[in-house]
Amino acid sequence: MSDEDDNKVKASIFGRDIGSIPCFRSSFLNGIGGGFASGLTYFLFTSKVKQACNTAVISFAGITLSYWVYCRYNWSQKKFHMTMLQTAMKEQVIREGTDTDLQLSQNQLNNRPQQGKS
Repeated sequence: MSDEDDNKVKASIFGRDIGSIPCFRSSFLNGIGGGFASGLTYFLFTSKVKQACNTAVISFAGITLSYWVYCRYNWSQKKFHMTMLQTAMKEQVIREGTDTDLQLSQNQLNNRPQQGKS
């Protein structure tokens, strides 16, 4: 199994494996597909090869860049929330069964709004 992993050729840019960059693959696949579709559509309607190629390249760049920004924003939001959740879980494990945990439980019970009373 490790022989198969060692035989894979890994592409790198500036010494960094591009397979480990979040959102890289999906951004480029969407950009390539969108650029191809827009170039082909432009060519089918106008029959101008040079302008169709220019449209395809510009569309590729725009789609790739915009999807990259969108994907990285969502990825960073998820990473931030996961970090906050992991920190809260570690604090809860440390606090579990102590006097502080009992006090917090009592405060939550006392601060809960009463149902049926106005």
